[in-house]
Amino acid sequence: MIAVPAHGRVFSAQRRVRLGDITTTGRLRLDALARYLQDVSNDDTADSGLTDPWDWLVRRTEIVVEAWPRLDDLVTLTTFCGGLGPRWAERRVQVVSASGAGIDAATIWVSMDRDTGRPRPLSDSFHEIFAATARGRRVSARLDTPEIGDNHESLAWSVRASDLDVLGHVNNTNYWAGVEELLHLDHDLGTDPDLPLTARLGFITPIEADDRVEIVHDGAQLWFRNLDDATVHAAGVVTR
Repeated sequence: MIAVPAHGRVFSAQRRVRLGDITTTGRLRLDALARYLQDVSNDDTADSGLTDPWDWLVRRTEIVVEAWPRLDDLVTLTTFCGGLGPRWAERRVQVVSASGAGIDAATIWVSMDRDTGRPRPLSDSFHEIFAATARGRRVSARLDTPEIGDNHESLAWSVRASDLDVLGHVNNTNYWAGVEELLHLDHDLGTDPDLPLTARLGFITPIEADDRVEIVHDGAQLWFRNLDDATVHAAGVVTR
């Protein structure tokens, strides 16, 4: 994770951790954190004046938690562009609070053509607004997805209507609710779900409303797998 740059476009916003955002122990949940990251990213894009007619698709998110925000914490989210690719960019978000919370996150967002639904090159206007903080750093959108081995366990995971976005797909933030379920149930990931952690999810193919899904896990690794055709929709790793 790179530090917040001294020059170029940096955007900050604040958010209060509410009851609907926390676990039973009072810490911020990963799915709520992912919504914070998504919201501040969208707010920055809207505030920047970028008017290109495209949409953004999350390809990969990595989260490093040094200390969790807790109920009623006022967190400051600071975001900037951390790297560039031909059709994607990396957005960094730093989350801190006066109580000592500390989280760094990096998400690869792919620029999508609204008419064709295909990735499209980053525009000149995007580079003019956001590229300075990347300082020439190049990033990859490639996913490193390990094969599922024989020694694994699985957990049924239901798709709810509230998980779906306007495209009818499970929003990327809601996959993190499945990770929270593993943290709660799986002792391989640590008996104390409030410990610091590093987590990464890569999104391969969307989960839709009628899909039957299980979360396969093997130690620190996990996969969101379709029960009907064994398609892997997303995969990641969590280390404590």
